[in-house]
Amino acid sequence: MKILLIGSGGREHALAWAISASPLLDHLYACPGNPGIAEHADIVNINPNDHAGIIRFSAENAIDLVVVGPEAPLCAGLIDDLLATGIKAFGPTKAAAQLEGSKSFTKRLASANNIPTAGYMSFSDHDSALAYIQERPYPMVVKADGLAAGKGVTICTSHIEAFTAVNDIFAGVFGSDSSVVIEDFLVGEEASFFVLSDGANVLPLASAQDHKRVFDGDKGPNTGGMGAYSPAPVMTDKMIDQVMDRIITPTIAAMARANAPFCGVLYAGLMITDDGPQLIEYNVRFGDPETQVLMMRLKSDLLPALMATVDGDLKHFHLSWHDDAALTVVMASDGYPNSYQSGQPINGLDEAGKLGDVKIFHAGTAHRDGEIISAGGRVLNITAKAPNIAEAQALAYQAVDLIDWPGGFCRRDIGWRTIS
Repeated sequence: MKILLIGSGGREHALAWAISASPLLDHLYACPGNPGIAEHADIVNINPNDHAGIIRFSAENAIDLVVVGPEAPLCAGLIDDLLATGIKAFGPTKAAAQLEGSKSFTKRLASANNIPTAGYMSFSDHDSALAYIQERPYPMVVKADGLAAGKGVTICTSHIEAFTAVNDIFAGVFGSDSSVVIEDFLVGEEASFFVLSDGANVLPLASAQDHKRVFDGDKGPNTGGMGAYSPAPVMTDKMIDQVMDRIITPTIAAMARANAPFCGVLYAGLMITDDGPQLIEYNVRFGDPETQVLMMRLKSDLLPALMATVDGDLKHFHLSWHDDAALTVVMASDGYPNSYQSGQPINGLDEAGKLGDVKIFHAGTAHRDGEIISAGGRVLNITAKAPNIAEAQALAYQAVDLIDWPGGFCRRDIGWRTIS
C-alpha cells in the first residue's frame, strides 16, 4: 500500500513510525513532515492547506490512503475534497469535525443528548460575556470557541483573570475571535480516551493522561501538552464502560442522525468526577502528545485498523496492547507557550535514542547544515516504555538528560499523579 501522511508534529512522527512497521506498507510519503518523519517516509513539499496539491499528488502516485494528522485540515474539509475525487482518506468530514472546530456545537450536542458535561453559556458579543462572568461563581473556565492549538482554555479564579481571558479571545490572541464559551468548573481527575469509529461501529483504544500546564506541579498557562502517559489508572474497566455508554456511543449515534457520521479517531477529554465521567471537550484526531505513548504500547499493526475505519469494517476488529506503560516528556523552547526563539542546535539525540525502549519523536525540528535545530514551541517528545509508569518516567528523564539543548526546557514531573 502507498500511504500519504499529512502533518509535521510529534503525533505524525509517532504515526509514521507505527505505519512504517506494517508489512502491508509499500511506500510512505509525508507532507510537510519533519526530520524525524523523514527517517520513515519520503517528504513531499506540499502545504497541508493546499487541498488541490494533495489531491493531485495522491492521484499521480496512486496513493491508497491519505492519513490526516492535524485538526486544521480536517476542519477545513480536506477529507471531503479527497473523498469527492475517489481518494480514500482517514479522518472526519468537515461536518463531523465540528466536534472539535466548534466548542459550542459540541456543548449543544451534549445538552440535546443527555451527555454529561459542565454547564455553559456561549457568547458572540464581548460585552454580554463580561456581564455574564460578573454574576458567576469562581473558578470558571473560559474557552475560545474555535481551534486554538490547545491554548485557548483558561481556568479563571477571579474576575480579573476571566476579563483578561475574554478580552484575549475577542482580540484574536488564540486565533478565533468570533465567540467564547464559558463553563462551570469541574472537580476531578482528567483523562484522555480514544476510539476509532467508522460512523456506526466503535473500537476503544488505550487510555492516556496528559499534562496541559507548562510548569511542574500543574502550574502556569495551558499548552498543547507537556507530556503524557498510558495507561491512565483512573480509567478502570468500569469507568471505560461508563464513558462508552454515557458519552461516546450517544455522540456517534447523534452524529449519524445529523447526517454527519463520524469516521476517524475521536478523542474525548474527560473529567472523572464523584458523579462519574464528564465530557470536557472532543478532538477529532489523534492527541499530541498522547499518540506518542499509544503507539509505543500498540502491539497490533496500525495500518489495518486505519483501513477498517475507512472501509466501515470495525465491527469485529480488535487491537492488542503491551501491558507495559509508556510515558513521554515534551522538550519545548524556552518561553513556550508564549514567544520563543527557533534555530538553536540540538545535540545528543543519537546517544539518547540508543537507550533501550526509548524513542525520540520529533515535533518542531528542522535540518540546517547537517544538524538538527529547534523550529517550534514543542520540539521533541522523549518517549519510554517500561513495566510501570515510575520506571518509564525514570527512563524518559535519563534520555532527556543526554540531550544537549541549552535553549530548551521540560517539566520534570510527568506522571506525578500516578507515581505519588
